[in-house]
Amino acid sequence: MIGQALDRVDGPAKVAGQATYAYEHWDDGQPLYGFVVGATIGTGRITRIDTARAERSPGVHMVMTHHDTPAQGAPDLSIPFEYWRAFPVLSRADVRHYGEPVALVVAATFEQARAAAPLVDIEYAGEAGSYDFAACRHQAYAPDSLIYGMIPTDTAVGDFDAGFDTAPVRIDERYTTPYEFSQPMEPHACLVEPHGEDLIVHVSSQIVDAARASIASTLQIDPERIHIVTPYVGGGFGSKLRIHHETILAAFAARALNRPVKVALTRQQIFHLTGVRPTSSQRVRLGAERDGRLVAIAHEVTMHTNRHEEYIEPTATTTRSLYAAPHRLTRHRLVPLDLPRGEDVRAPGEAPGLLAVESAMDELAYALEMDPVELRIRNEPELDPERGVPFSDRHLVECLRDGARRFGWESRPAQAASLREGRWMVGYGMAAAIRGHLQAPTKVAVRLQADGTAVVRSDMTDIGTGTYTILTQVAADGLGLPPDRVRVELGRSEFPVSMGSGGSWGATNSCTALHRACEALREKLLATASNDARSALHGLDPAGAAFVDGGVRIGGASETLSEIVARNHPDGVEAEGETLAMTDDPNYQDYALHSYGAHFAEVGVDADTAEIRLRRMLGVFSVGRVLNAKTARSQLIGGMIWGVGAALEEEGAVDPRSGAFVNRDLAQYLVPVHADISEVDAVVLDGFDDKANVLGAKGVGELGICGAGAAVANAVFNATGVRVRDFPITLEKVLPGLPPMDD
Repeated sequence: MIGQALDRVDGPAKVAGQATYAYEHWDDGQPLYGFVVGATIGTGRITRIDTARAERSPGVHMVMTHHDTPAQGAPDLSIPFEYWRAFPVLSRADVRHYGEPVALVVAATFEQARAAAPLVDIEYAGEAGSYDFAACRHQAYAPDSLIYGMIPTDTAVGDFDAGFDTAPVRIDERYTTPYEFSQPMEPHACLVEPHGEDLIVHVSSQIVDAARASIASTLQIDPERIHIVTPYVGGGFGSKLRIHHETILAAFAARALNRPVKVALTRQQIFHLTGVRPTSSQRVRLGAERDGRLVAIAHEVTMHTNRHEEYIEPTATTTRSLYAAPHRLTRHRLVPLDLPRGEDVRAPGEAPGLLAVESAMDELAYALEMDPVELRIRNEPELDPERGVPFSDRHLVECLRDGARRFGWESRPAQAASLREGRWMVGYGMAAAIRGHLQAPTKVAVRLQADGTAVVRSDMTDIGTGTYTILTQVAADGLGLPPDRVRVELGRSEFPVSMGSGGSWGATNSCTALHRACEALREKLLATASNDARSALHGLDPAGAAFVDGGVRIGGASETLSEIVARNHPDGVEAEGETLAMTDDPNYQDYALHSYGAHFAEVGVDADTAEIRLRRMLGVFSVGRVLNAKTARSQLIGGMIWGVGAALEEEGAVDPRSGAFVNRDLAQYLVPVHADISEVDAVVLDGFDDKANVLGAKGVGELGICGAGAAVANAVFNATGVRVRDFPITLEKVLPGLPPMDD
């Protein structure tokens, strides 16, 4: 059952409109609606705020400002993961970035709340802000560490300067990536219902336990008083790893009014009130021998951060494990700006980092006049290049070779701008992919009912990736049940605690914990049956037991699970399984655990207009054991398409006067649509990584985007001979360098 392309078990409910998302919930009474009022300056202070007109507006029940909010907890920096920390809002008169909430209007309808919002009269004392990343790069500083102290900011192996200076072939280039946004289909929204001292919070969240802890610590109440409900999440991509302003504001209003309150961010507000992928400037230096073997590799990243709330995207960490080279250097630096803080966006670190490094590797291949696939194979390391430990299961070379064969890489024009099809210049590009495999503490319970059905419970979330389906498959496989005899219940804070969906850890964490829960439950059932004189399995050796077709077989004897449970456990029997934090698993100290891939792309570029069109794209990946072939392929293809957007379209533009993102909607912030994407395929190699977990599986959700953009960028160069290092690659950056068309 594990690995099969089982259809999504939640698919019928979603198609029928029966899957209820956060904003769609209703309590017994009519909820009130909140609308967030955002600051119209980039930095400064509120000097006067008058809510009288808004309060007199039809239907308005409350206008909340920093004068009205109750005492709030401060973020506890000793808590290692920020998602669990307090998230105070409307707590001061200061404005730290454009769009920051300065008021919440609560009314009987959404339309009334929105209509009253502009009536809140606010005066500011604006200050000169820093919004220009390039102009402020000289202010860059080194953060203390990356990812909550677990990863060093900088690394050095050998003597990079000496190795690079003596290398016969050198690449020294700077690549820039823009501000990018998650923008899930379901906006950030919530409904908060007060019930005495308790709050029921229907919220779109990737990590239930983090949402509960953050709300409780902000409101300074017992976490047991917070009940999170989030059975379905309409996408997250990192932006829902933590709760944001709308949830805290709704909780304040619900408690103050003793009424249910709904708050949803508009699409425009999401651009300023949820995290952004930081803009970056990345210097990549590669020194190689004439045969292509790397002597020295350096990856130095400078990125923006909000000056009050530090965020470091681990952009250079991927380079530490990708290619062999005796002399190595990686660095991360931050530029403090008065812009929204950075947050995790799909494949944080790897996505922008590989865009630069894999573009530089392509430049090196051309400088060496070497096949880009062969260059990467030639620099395959035997051990992790910086840690010196073996890889748990590394099949990057197989991905490269299999992808080249499937794609028809041998037809690639070796000389840039040499292949024409009428008005179209045609090019091929490729890039490697790597993504660290993570593990986090997770618990899952499985309960076998007296009727022989299994109920799986965890606060784990399904963000559209197929969690309901893969947990169904693992439980069915572990208990010998058909999938329709398994019911999975997710996304409630009363269920066993997980680390939720994020970091490509959700599927493997929850499935591993469930697999262990099924093992424990099988042991309970076998002990029950062997000790029950009424059972056909009484006294038999359980070592040879097989759980199949809804029953247990030992030799020629068999009994249904429903018979065992109904006779001995009329209220059902339950077991729990868990996974450990990676810091407690010796495999993570003894091995380097990653997933891998190779991307291949073909593009056409109009010789007159520089219009770029993706013609086809292929990814070949190694992710250990696949849990569901259909959902895994879907995740990988989705990531690849995102990579196309990063290469060609996505870019947040900042107004230098206010720090506002001027293209803060999906009409102007461009992402790929159906017309942009033609033939895209993803192939997953058979595998089993026994160092990753007992199931041999690794995450796939973020691997697809890793390196995908670089493959497209390299194809554009192969088609045109124009190397664009300032992403995204847009018409005006390509057109001036196009070679003239032949008569």
